Amino acid sequence: MGDVIVKWHGHANFQITSANGKNILIDPWFEGNPSCATPLSDVKSVDYILVTHDHFDHVGQALDIAQATGALVVGLVETVAKMQNEMGLPQEQVVNGGFGMNIGGTADLDGIKVTMTQAFHSSATGTPSGFIVRLENGKTIYHSGDTGIFGTMATLGEMYKLDLALLPVGSCFTMDPYQAAYALTLLKPKAVIPMHYSTFPILEPDASEFVKLAKEKAPKVKVVTLNPGEEYKLV
Repeated sequence: MGDVIVKWHGHANFQITSANGKNILIDPWFEGNPSCATPLSDVKSVDYILVTHDHFDHVGQALDIAQATGALVVGLVETVAKMQNEMGLPQEQVVNGGFGMNIGGTADLDGIKVTMTQAFHSSATGTPSGFIVRLENGKTIYHSGDTGIFGTMATLGEMYKLDLALLPVGSCFTMDPYQAAYALTLLKPKAVIPMHYSTFPILEPDASEFVKLAKEKAPKVKVVTLNPGEEYKLV
């Protein structure tokens, strides 16, 4: 097995390369994303696309990438139904035979287990969600999606023993730096990468406040800040 590599494409757009070389995209917003340093044309090989909710800055280019690569799309029932009925996504490219999934469900994707979690936000179709991704080598990553803080994060942390959390810190539409830092005391991940900030002027301009508060609230958690296009090796 190789290394697990987590690459941030800006905003909530992450690429995870598993130890067995599987490529996972979460909320793949490339075109129109002012914080993305990667052109869509550079996205060549994708196995799975995870969509947390249907806002434009999260569903992004999921359809285009799925059509170009044959990737399987993982998302909430109503969201993937819209992608099939209104956007032309083939049924065979949607998890669970075209039905999608819902909060609490787990899909086994060739040895990678993806569990859908709740998120407190909004969505035109269905409800927003997050994902816990358990890779072939046991490494576990939590992408919270767009959310405010919620107490059940403590239960998720107990159940899944997180190696890495990907948390929004930008405020306005999601957790602010204080809530995100406090969420670390509930989730107890080994490391965290902040996301969903600086993309728009209305969001937090950088992650500095979160970094400061995280060190105060959860000093045992490693805080990793990336620039768009940078990678983190999960060891």
